[in-house]
Amino acid sequence: MDRKQIVAHLLSKASKYRNFARWVSDRQTVQSIMALTAELKQQARSLAKRNENEIQKRAREIWEENGRPVGKDLEFWLQAEREFQEAEDLAKEVGDDI
Repeated sequence: MDRKQIVAHLLSKASKYRNFARWVSDRQTVQSIMALTAELKQQARSLAKRNENEIQKRAREIWEENGRPVGKDLEFWLQAEREFQEAEDLAKEVGDDI
């Protein structure tokens, strides 16, 4: 599962829990569910943020998954960057809607 899929999964969970909260009448339970929703959104945003060390680790994973070919380092680096950018865009797109 790539980073974008993980971010999408976390945001989906947050949305599902928020919808559950609409059906709950106990105020304390609703507050707990909303706190969980906020935590899931924060985790998604945190995962989506790019940093060079994480990009490097992901590029190496891609390189290893592809049989460690010679001369493809830039291609794999750009792919890793793209995955982070897509995850970041997804997290921003959802924003506070959840």
